[in-house]
Amino acid sequence: MSQFTLNLLVVGGSFALYIAIAIWARAGTTSDFYAASRGVNPIVNGAATAADWMSAASFISMAGLIAFVGYGNSTFLMGWTGGYVLLALLLAPYLRKFGRFTVPEFIGDRFYSQTARVVAVICLLVISITYVIGQMTGAGVAFSRFLEVENTTGLLIASGVVFIYAVLGGMKGITYTQLAQYCVLITAYTIPAVFISLQLTGNPIPGLGLFSTHAESGVPLLTKLNQVLIELGFNDYTGHHGSTFNMFLFTMSLMIGTAGLPHVIIRFFTVPKVADARKSAGWALVFIALLYLTAPAVGAMARLNIITTIFPDGTSAAPITYDERPDWMRSWEKTGLLAFEDKNNDGRIQYYNDNSEEFASIAAERGWEGNEMVTFNRDILVLANPEIAQLPGWVLALIAAGGLAAALSTAAGLLLAISSAISHDMLKSVLMPNITDKQELLAARVSMAFAIVLATYLGLNPPGFAAQVVALAFGLAAATLFPALMMGIFSRKMNTQGAVAGMLVGLLATLLYIFTYLGWFFIPGTNMLPNSPDNWLLGISPLSFGAIGAALNFVVAYVVMRITAEPPAHIQDLVESIRVPRGAGSAVDH
Repeated sequence: MSQFTLNLLVVGGSFALYIAIAIWARAGTTSDFYAASRGVNPIVNGAATAADWMSAASFISMAGLIAFVGYGNSTFLMGWTGGYVLLALLLAPYLRKFGRFTVPEFIGDRFYSQTARVVAVICLLVISITYVIGQMTGAGVAFSRFLEVENTTGLLIASGVVFIYAVLGGMKGITYTQLAQYCVLITAYTIPAVFISLQLTGNPIPGLGLFSTHAESGVPLLTKLNQVLIELGFNDYTGHHGSTFNMFLFTMSLMIGTAGLPHVIIRFFTVPKVADARKSAGWALVFIALLYLTAPAVGAMARLNIITTIFPDGTSAAPITYDERPDWMRSWEKTGLLAFEDKNNDGRIQYYNDNSEEFASIAAERGWEGNEMVTFNRDILVLANPEIAQLPGWVLALIAAGGLAAALSTAAGLLLAISSAISHDMLKSVLMPNITDKQELLAARVSMAFAIVLATYLGLNPPGFAAQVVALAFGLAAATLFPALMMGIFSRKMNTQGAVAGMLVGLLATLLYIFTYLGWFFIPGTNMLPNSPDNWLLGISPLSFGAIGAALNFVVAYVVMRITAEPPAHIQDLVESIRVPRGAGSAVDH
């Protein structure tokens, strides 16, 4: 059986499973569509939350970013996992106790204002649409390689599959589909990692293999990786070479952005009791840890495998010829995501850091005229990993299914958040309050279909790697919804004017900074200022600005609150009741 046929069978089988689950769990009411009728088991919800959480950025892109930067990109791990702890401890139980369907609904009711609800909807749409671009990008990368279609065709196929099971099933269908997708993605991620760890270190546990001895050289794996990178003019893998200030801000942005992500928060509205929300959070952390403890090992081992593939005799002076390049390189070249250029016409692949002053003289002596791996899209690394390590064909098919499961599971959750905001928070609550349950359900499905079309269009021209695009969404969530949710739960004096002013300032300041320093964001082909640290305000990266936006949100909200009227007494009593431990076994549903 050919590799293509095997890929098609495994990926097609997983898609058939997702669609069958959606048909079985089809949403018949708005309660089914928005919150699965609040009947999801905590363990099931924990696995579904993990799948919703571990997007294409986690599965496809994160290990690639770590592989090519090293310790500096551990911020993705620290920020995302730390943020989930914040979400589990500070927000999820209280929001579930409040008993609403959506984040804008909580903000609208807590701040007793339709204006606050509308502003929250706007923030949610900006965050979720930005985030879903990364998922569609990841799905397109996976499709383009493993089903041997153009990136655009892959995006259209992914959109069609999501359309069927998300529009049909709503939250009820998505929940059980995400359970299946978690099983697929964690199996797909772990099996290749175990094989590669065994090959390189003899240790079957990748997280331990990362700190084990490299079997061939007899030195620690990370020491070996540092040696080969330094020899080629790259920075050492385990050192920190960027701005510590930016690293701190970026970690904080990811952390508080995580706690403000609407598509993750709504998962905690699906369980029967407040106590179950806490249990769901605990189980989700366990399920997430299985992948996040493996990702650093995948990144390091893949980087070492790439280098030893190009320099098989262990010396940088003797790279392979183009004719000798392995099949995995040829396959990815067809997608346009990997490309070489023979700059000195010697028929060999020179892979090195051509910006290194120290290595420049060595390269000149050898007649090298620049790094000849001119394109290596970092999103392909995890997907290419089994091929690089020459693993069996069924492992390649499994990794394809896993990458698509990661992208589609999060895309479905985001699209549901978008759909709920439009149909429930705008149409039902603001514009047409008298529509029936049936009409609202239809509006939810239509708005989700529209969101899928928009996400597909934007996914065709993404502004960066999947994890980078997602990081922008986290920054926006950090600057807008997280402060509003925190103040809504823990400050009974916070009023409408303060919350609205804070959200607007956080949103506008963050968007302005992103548009200024990433001018091609949403507008491919344009660029107001080059994306360079030399141009950043006080050296703050656009990906890190979410933490600054959050600080502005808090400050403005409290200043405005002090000069405006206090919330009504019943709202202050409501805030107190949310935090009271009494009744932790039940929730107030409206």
